[in-house]
Amino acid sequence: MNFTQNKKIRQVTEKTMVVGIDVGSEKHYFRAFDWRGIELTKKPFCFGNSIEGFRTFYNEIGLLMDRFHLSETLVGME
Repeated sequence: MNFTQNKKIRQVTEKTMVVGIDVGSEKHYFRAFDWRGIELTKKPFCFGNSIEGFRTFYNEIGLLMDRFHLSETLVGME
């Protein structure tokens, strides 16, 4: 593993929520995981490709962070 990969891995701590987004043209889906890869959402969460949709996404992330006592979020898009 090179230095860049190790640096990226070290960004994920016990206080990090990792969010994966499957990007679509009209709808997007996300799932959230803790630092060990345990899923925090029971099913994919859908949000629209609009300002309102992204506000919903942002609010849902905040609720999950509060619920699981997390302070950082790392988001990846596919």
